Amino acid sequence: MADKRRVRKTVKDLQRVKTWQLLVLLLLVGFISATFLRLNNIGMVQRRAAVIAADSANDQTATIQRLYDLQQFVSAHMNTDLGKGVYLEDSYNRDYQVWQTTVYGDANPNGNIYKKAQDVCAPRFSHYSTAYLQCTTSELAKYPAAADPGTDTSSPKPASYVHSYISPVWSPDFAGWSLVVCVVITLMIIARLVSLAILKLLLSRHYRSV
Repeated sequence: MADKRRVRKTVKDLQRVKTWQLLVLLLLVGFISATFLRLNNIGMVQRRAAVIAADSANDQTATIQRLYDLQQFVSAHMNTDLGKGVYLEDSYNRDYQVWQTTVYGDANPNGNIYKKAQDVCAPRFSHYSTAYLQCTTSELAKYPAAADPGTDTSSPKPASYVHSYISPVWSPDFAGWSLVVCVVITLMIIARLVSLAILKLLLSRHYRSV
């Protein structure tokens, strides 16, 4: 009888906290966690945009500083994955233009074919862009380069202008700790349901009535 009363008391103690109450608490904490995770992602997007803006302004000092800020933020916060990284497209285009000027400039047997390409493409575009670069490259392809294109490896490589940083799976910030609370509450709900099921099964099998 003492064991039966002890089991009944345990069941009543577990039933004091309702499952729906834990579920409501889980939803609330889950919303808070999702909000902090979203804020982390927004912080990454803002810093990535700052890098691209500094690169577009051709401010190398600011670009380096913004890249450092981005690296520090991404490495310290979860849900800040950069995907394929941040591509310094304007830096690549500028360096590629310098390379084209060197390779297709006065050293070319056909004369300064880079200037010839500029004369064709410059009137078509109001500012330097990827489309302008493609136009120039297309025009230059009509002439032989100063170096053999098959052996010339001096051109800038786009992959060298991609910066990528690793985001942690979990970080000790508001998003990380709120996620931990979500996991704890979920485990409490599971443990409560399993415990109640086991205790009621014991009562029904080993005792005549609850």
